[in-house]
Amino acid sequence: MSEKVVLAYSGGLDTTAVIPWLKENFGYEVICCCIDCGQGSELDGLDERAKMSGASKLYIENVIDEFCDDFIMPCVEAGAVYEHKYLLGTSMARPVIAKKLVEIARKEGATAICHGATGKGNDQIRFELAIKALAPDLKVIAPWRMPEVWKMDSREAEMAYCKAHGIDLPFSADSSYSRDRNLWHISHEGLELEDPSCEPNYDHMLVLSVTPQKAPDREEAITMTFEQGIPKTLNGKAMKVSEIITELNAIGGRNGIGIVDIVENRVVGMKSRGVYETPGGTILMAAHDQLEELILDRETMEAKKKLGSQLAQVVYEGKWFTPLREAIQAFVESTQKYVTGEVKMKLYKGNIIKAGTTSPYSLYNESLASFKTGDLYDHRDANGFITLFGLPLKVRAMKMQELEKKN
Repeated sequence: MSEKVVLAYSGGLDTTAVIPWLKENFGYEVICCCIDCGQGSELDGLDERAKMSGASKLYIENVIDEFCDDFIMPCVEAGAVYEHKYLLGTSMARPVIAKKLVEIARKEGATAICHGATGKGNDQIRFELAIKALAPDLKVIAPWRMPEVWKMDSREAEMAYCKAHGIDLPFSADSSYSRDRNLWHISHEGLELEDPSCEPNYDHMLVLSVTPQKAPDREEAITMTFEQGIPKTLNGKAMKVSEIITELNAIGGRNGIGIVDIVENRVVGMKSRGVYETPGGTILMAAHDQLEELILDRETMEAKKKLGSQLAQVVYEGKWFTPLREAIQAFVESTQKYVTGEVKMKLYKGNIIKAGTTSPYSLYNESLASFKTGDLYDHRDANGFITLFGLPLKVRAMKMQELEKKN
């Protein structure tokens, strides 16, 4: 009886070609597993394609709500943004995908998991670190890192391989962007983006959005409410997180929100250039930040920003299933106890404009903040504060003056 391998299956040309390759070179029974994180129409026709390619079974696992509640929201609450721009759309999805792959492997009694990530990218690290953390006994097969066995180095070669194995696929050999899509975002790499001196061809590229120039010549107002850091309503309608993100994607997309062109530092050491569309996520994170401004004290906010940046790196590097991620998330969750209130915004041609924020836990005190003298603040009290706050500077300056006089 053949050993079983669980293949992370997207339905694309790469992972379709892997199916007969696994059977031919290793004699595996191939069980395909597609994890639905919100890819939409990309899942159409997968069952027929997988079976036609030689898979014995296909799982399509819907993890959209788990992805939103347990992976996206901890990063939103932390304000986790990699290198100031990237909202971690692919990075957050990989651990939930790996988690489900391990579950299916256990269910099927498989001895290995196979993925189609290349040897140059981050995803190989994310998948494999998660698998090591969750199932250290399972073997991992990465075809692109096995050039002595994986002989295909182009789409044309993969298509020829499939044709030789009697697999007729609806793919063309035409060059196109390399994309990754889920409910949170869609990424684009390749073509003109490989040259940082080239402007992105947005008319050819964009899927979720329009450019700000093509957005309506009128603003669109939205209102959101949060309870303990979690979004609860959008424009007065109660929805679960996945529904809010879906609606925000439509709203943000038509207003040109969340298009980012970035040259980022990959884990493997190289720089790569990509364009990310994250319309709904950009709005959601901005709304959450807007509410936190009212509620968190200065020192907590400063500590949270540092840990949010660290969490972004942890997630980007594929270290979701680690004690460090758990510890940072525990701190962040403790800061969200009072992040409750209403946020109003206006969207206009790629811009998110504040339109008012309220919270029962707001630390903003109009009497204190006003230029008028109030009961809680006496301007004369600042004299002593500045004397003590500036004392180290004064002492150092006095010492320097003393040394100058001696010289």
